[in-house]
This record gives sequence, structure tokens and C-alpha cells, in this order.
Amino acid sequence: MDRKPLIELKDIRKDYPSGEGVTTVLKGVDLVIREGEMVAIVGASGSGKSTLMNILGCLDRPSSGSYRIAGQEVAQLGPDALAALRRERFGFIFQRYHLLSEFSALGNVEIPAIYAGEAPSDRRDRAAALLGRLGMADRTAHRPTQLSGGQQQRVSIARALMNNPGVVLADEPTGALDYRSGQDVLAILDELHAEGRTVIIVTHDLAIAERAERIIEIRDGEIIADRRPERRNVVRENINNSANHIENNGDISSNPIDPPRDPSAPRQPSRSPADVLPRRFAEILRMALLALGAHKLRTFLTMLGIIIGIASVVSVVALGAGSRQKVLANISSLGTNTLQIYAGASFGDMRSGRITTLVVSDAEALSRQNYVAAVTPRVQSSGTLRFDATEASAQINGVGEQFFAATGAKLVAGSLFDRAAVTGMAQDVVIDENTRNALFAGGGDPVGAVLIFDNVPLRVTGVISISAGGPGGGSQNLGLYAPYTTVQARISGSMALNSITVQVADTVDTAVAEQAVTQFLTQRHGTTDFFIMNTDEIRQTITTTTQTLTLLIAAIAVISLIVGGIGVMNIMLVSVSERISEIGVRMAVGARRSDIMQQFLIEAVLVCLMGSLLGIALALGFGVVFGALSTQFTLVYSGASIIAAFASSSLIGVVFGFMPARNAARLDPVVALSGA
Repeated sequence: MDRKPLIELKDIRKDYPSGEGVTTVLKGVDLVIREGEMVAIVGASGSGKSTLMNILGCLDRPSSGSYRIAGQEVAQLGPDALAALRRERFGFIFQRYHLLSEFSALGNVEIPAIYAGEAPSDRRDRAAALLGRLGMADRTAHRPTQLSGGQQQRVSIARALMNNPGVVLADEPTGALDYRSGQDVLAILDELHAEGRTVIIVTHDLAIAERAERIIEIRDGEIIADRRPERRNVVRENINNSANHIENNGDISSNPIDPPRDPSAPRQPSRSPADVLPRRFAEILRMALLALGAHKLRTFLTMLGIIIGIASVVSVVALGAGSRQKVLANISSLGTNTLQIYAGASFGDMRSGRITTLVVSDAEALSRQNYVAAVTPRVQSSGTLRFDATEASAQINGVGEQFFAATGAKLVAGSLFDRAAVTGMAQDVVIDENTRNALFAGGGDPVGAVLIFDNVPLRVTGVISISAGGPGGGSQNLGLYAPYTTVQARISGSMALNSITVQVADTVDTAVAEQAVTQFLTQRHGTTDFFIMNTDEIRQTITTTTQTLTLLIAAIAVISLIVGGIGVMNIMLVSVSERISEIGVRMAVGARRSDIMQQFLIEAVLVCLMGSLLGIALALGFGVVFGALSTQFTLVYSGASIIAAFASSSLIGVVFGFMPARNAARLDPVVALSGA
């Protein structure tokens, strides 16, 4: 039966740049190979036989000429169409096996079917059946380093048959094997030919070539002979004897898995694209994880910059939020939404002591304004405080009953004085914790005790807690709070006030209230002999300042994150150069450019995301240590900053992983396989 042409080469030339000139490796090759033929291409090293094999397998393109397979002009095909040809039409058997170290024997065999979109269960069953046929049923879980040379070559053959190709290309298939293993491999090739597959063997060994039904001899890039061996029948008898010996020893089954697919007919997909695309992505993700796991140290060093950058950003934001919260807590001790009205033009005004126009009636008039929630007068006097044998300098504050609520003071013990105490000029006093610690160091109960302030006896009714920023004048002073009427009548002897505290209603903006108070008091006094301290303005100023500082430090941390991203890109570029051979194998078995690019891009993103997780964990750990060492304030972590960390990690992975991924995807298969 006359077999129809499958491969047709006409005037094929292949040139390579060489210095300033060109080296021609193939010189006008004409060749026709028919379906089902077993062809041996022989020649010395440098004769061009490997280049011819690469062109036949669509791993390389000719410089000129026509190459048609099953009537289709290969020169008109793009990268993905060529990948489809390699995936669907050809099965490659390499001299050096080219197995991927991170995969088991079964995993290596499955790779072509992964790129073909086969379902996991289907391809796993077929891969196991192929390995069983080749006598490797008990080695499916072994990695390449755990297999002998002959066993690795059998895995390579099973991989070549995974997509049931019509053409098997074997490049020096016995070159790295001992005699027995080489004979086993040749027997397998004979069986594949007997099943109806087209087998093309590249070799320099004429004894191997004699096993083929056709020998093509090439020298200096030209075909010098195309003959059929005269000893074919004798060789065939030896082949049969070898095959029978292998079969009888239970090493290789002679039953084919299935007949070779018609190379001129396109593969019919077993799944719709909607099913195949998600599965392809899932498989590429799995392969990316395996690749990262196979090089743990390199993966960790790659993500180290991301870990440091993310930990810095999250910690700095948490540090800024914690410090801002602490500052605002201190400010709130001055009273929320409060205005402090002082006599004089500003702090340090030498004339303020002589200004007596700020009086109780001003406070009473302000209390009737609709934008005011509470008002308390305040008069201060310094003197000597005594209790039993203890004597100290102290400051007494004459205040109204609403003072404590307006300034956010917290009652620690006892009770506060009320309106009746103010009206009746009661000799009651509330002390702060500094005063309690100074006068009652022995731990006695201060409530009910009588203190002497400048010869005026005062009964302690309660103890309050006020921070350093509070109205007590700072943490270094002893603070006493008595009704302002008592201080005016019994201690200072003056009806003038040092200040008035106004608590602004919650529905009114403090800035608007400040303008209204200024206008109101200016009209009452006929001049502006006072100044107002708006605690909300202080809060806003400090908040803005801390935010600015946080952004500044965060910007520095972001720079470190970018540097980490550059590190990811550099190491991924190195990874591409180290894994060129792996990329070539993947392309040879049918990986598209998009498959290669997705894998390296996914690896970069995974490195950044894992670095982000470790960075966040490091930042949280830092917060625990910081909290244990510092009692001033704690780090306040933001969910938004953590989410932003994940988002920035993904972005860095995509941005800085794109160039290495693109470089990997654009490699020529033949260049990659050579490891160049």
C-alpha cells in the first residue's frame, strides 16, 4: 500500500550569524517522509542532522525554503500554532532525557496532557498505563534522580507518547545508555513503528540506523544519500528476537495503548474551552508551587525584601496610629469640644495679672448661650499645703461643679462637690492622684481627711485621675480642686477669674463657637482683653502632624518595598536563566508562550504574597514585643493597611514579575533546550 507524504521539505536552508558573516548549516535540503516510515538520519557531528531534526519537530525555523506537514505550510504558523503542532503531532525523545526534577515519573509523563487540557483523572490513568507498558509500573512515584539512565529514558518515551502522536522524533536516544538499556529503547521504537507511527531517529551510529527501513545520510548540511538498508530483514529478525526477549521477561508489554492518531486530523477537545481554561490555570498554579517548593532557599531569599518591606509598612502605620491615639487621649483630658478663655493677650502676657474683667458673670452669661453645653469659672492660687507632718507646695484651682465633666476628669475615690457646695462656699476639696501619692504615701484613705492650704482647712471629698496634659497643671504639680467661691472668698480674696472653661455643644463646630464667644465677650468688655485656646485646633494640628510623619516614614518603608520588588525581578531573571532547559522541555512538549509566561508570573506573585503573609506576621510579632516592652502606648493595626499590603504584594508580583516572565515566554525552544 502506497503511503501518502507526511513531511515535505523543499530547499531548506539554515543560517546562523558568525561574527560578521553567516554560517550555513543546512544547504538546500529536499526531503519527503511518508506516514508510518521509520527513518534514520545519520551523519558526523556538525553535519547538520540535529538542526534538521529541530526543524522537523518545529523547535526551530528554517532561514528559507518550504516545510509542509500533512499539507500545511509551517512558515505560516504563529508561536501558539507551532506549540499545538509539537503538542498534538510530535513526541520527542531526547538523548539527555530532559526530565523535570521536581516531578515524579508519573508527573513528567503527564506534562504534555496538562498543556493539552486533559482532565486530571484521564491523564493520570493514561500516564500510569504508559509507564506500565514500558515496565515502569513500580517506579511511577520515583523522581528522576532515583531512576537509572535506562529508566529515565523510558519515562521520556512515555512522555513522548502521552498525547498519542503520529510522529516520534528520537535524538540520539541511546547515546547516554549502556548497551542493554540502549537495545531495550530501540526495541520500543521498533514496536512504536510497528503500531503505525512515523519514527525518525537521529544518530551517528550506522548499526542503529540499519534498524530503520530508510537511511538518510547528511554531510556538511547536504543530503548525500537516501537509501534502504540491504540488511533490513536480518536486522528485523534481530529486533523481533530482542522484543520477544524483553516481553518474555515481563519488562515491556507488546500491547499498544491505542493506535496512533491520524497526524492530518486535528485533536478533538474532550472538554469545552470554558472547562479547559480554568483547569489550565489550576495546573499552572500547581506547577508554580512545585517549582517554588523545589528551590526553597532561593524562594525565601527572593521574598526576603518583600517581607522586610511589608513588615515595615504595616508596623509604621500601626506605630503612627498608636501614637496618634495616645496623643488624642492626652488631649481629650483637657476636655472634648472645649474652649479655654484666659485673661490677657496670650500666654506670658505680663499684664494678665492686672486684668480683672474676666469675672463670674461672664461665665453665667455664656452658660445661657445656645451653643454652650457647660461653663465653669476657674481661679488659681499657689501656696503651701500641709497634712500632718508633710508639707509641700501646691496649686489650688477654684472651679465650678461642671468642671470635672467638661474636662473629662475621672473619679478614682470618694465623690465630687455639687452646686450646693459652690453656692455655700463649702470648704471641700477634690485632690488628684499626685497629691494623694505625696501626702498619703503610707496608703491611708484620703477621703474625709483635712488638709491645710495657707491656713485654710479643706476636707477631702474625692480623688480624680488627670493625665499630664490635663487641667491640673502637669504631672509635676500637686493639684487641688475646690469650689471657686471658696477660693475667691477664703484664699485669693479677688473676684477676678484666671480662666473660663466652655464646653461646646456637640451639634456646634468649635471654630464657630470660638468666633461667637470672641464676639460675645468683646461686646461685654468693650475690648479684647482675653484670648481663647481651642483644644480641637490642637487636636487637629497634632493629628495632622502625626499623619504627616506617618506618611513620611511609610514612604520610606514603601521605598524598601519597591527595592524588594526589584530584588524579586532580579532573582526571577536569574531563575529564568537557570531554568532555560526546563523552559525548552515545556515548549517541546507543547507549552504555549502564554503557559510559560503565566507560570513565571504566578511564581512571582506567589513569592510576593507569601512574603506579604510573613511580613504581616513579623509586624504583628513586633507589636507583641513592643507592647511588652512599652507601657506608654501600643501599636494600633489597621485592617486597611493589611489589605493594602496584600494588594501591593500582588501588584509588585505582576509588575516586577512581568519582565522575567516575558523573557521566558519569548525564548526559542531550540535555544532553550540547548541551555544557552
